[in-house]
Amino acid sequence: MKLLRLAPENTKFGFMRFRRMSYPFSAIMSIVSVVMFLTVGMNFGIDFSGGTLVELRAKSGTADIAILRDIGEHLDLGDLEVQGFGTPADVTMRIGLQPGGDAAQEAAVAKLKQAIGDDYETRRVEVVGPRVSGELVQSGTLGICISLVAVLTYLWFRFEWQFAVGAVIATMHDLLLTVGFFSVTQLEFNTTSIAAILTIVGYSLNEAVVVLDRIREMMRKYKRMPISDMIDVSINAVLPRTIMTATTVFLALMALVLFGGQVIKSFSLAMMWGIFVGTYSSVFICSPILIYLGVRTDDRETAGSAGSSGSAEKPPAKTGPGSGPKTDAKVTA
Repeated sequence: MKLLRLAPENTKFGFMRFRRMSYPFSAIMSIVSVVMFLTVGMNFGIDFSGGTLVELRAKSGTADIAILRDIGEHLDLGDLEVQGFGTPADVTMRIGLQPGGDAAQEAAVAKLKQAIGDDYETRRVEVVGPRVSGELVQSGTLGICISLVAVLTYLWFRFEWQFAVGAVIATMHDLLLTVGFFSVTQLEFNTTSIAAILTIVGYSLNEAVVVLDRIREMMRKYKRMPISDMIDVSINAVLPRTIMTATTVFLALMALVLFGGQVIKSFSLAMMWGIFVGTYSSVFICSPILIYLGVRTDDRETAGSAGSSGSAEKPPAKTGPGSGPKTDAKVTA
């Protein structure tokens, strides 16, 4: 039986010739992500913003969002957001934090249910106070920072410092583009999104370490090969594995998007985006930075100093008859 090959073997594609385009493109995308985060912001879920989320399903088969929004506006519950999702019968209503604590939140939910009546089935109710949401934001941010520091420490001891810097820059690039993805798409950012970001960090580092490890092997094997050609050879060597891994994970995430439901939709879509940017950064961000950091400069200087010291040494003098220096003997009377 013929095996499936998503990428041909023994490819000789020149990836490094695109480094002068990939870096400006990634820089522009990172700046756009930061600007979008500062101006538009993210669609924080109930976990981080606090308030009450009520998930409804219309018994008639189609939810009338306009009527639900009108009902919510007449209840004087503050900020109210009505949004459809999934099937035409599904809709969510988000109520902002109510003054008065948890009792006020529960009273607002009861008031909303009474106003809606029996035309909708209440499927889920989530109530999160401001203190809980603040703690979740701090815990999520702290978790991401600690993971990045731990990764940097590991890579620093695992590889040379140029390799560690390249992997960390590629990881930060992926994080920025993921934040920009949430800002542009306005997907709900909740605790599962934090899990997605940490998973993207792990996947991105895994891809980067695979490529960097192969580059280090090639550096020991081909010491006279130019660094750009050596990186191209290394990437082409791991290209079938990279494409196969990304494709299988992408198909699994596609199944989660189609059949996993609304609860993990943001996680699945963010992971699909992370698979793409993680694979891209390991090839076009992490690898070319070794050229700019001069990963071969120290090796060549060491080899040059060893060669110069070796050439300065004189071969040992031969011993034995006739091996001594010749001198003109003079006989004096």
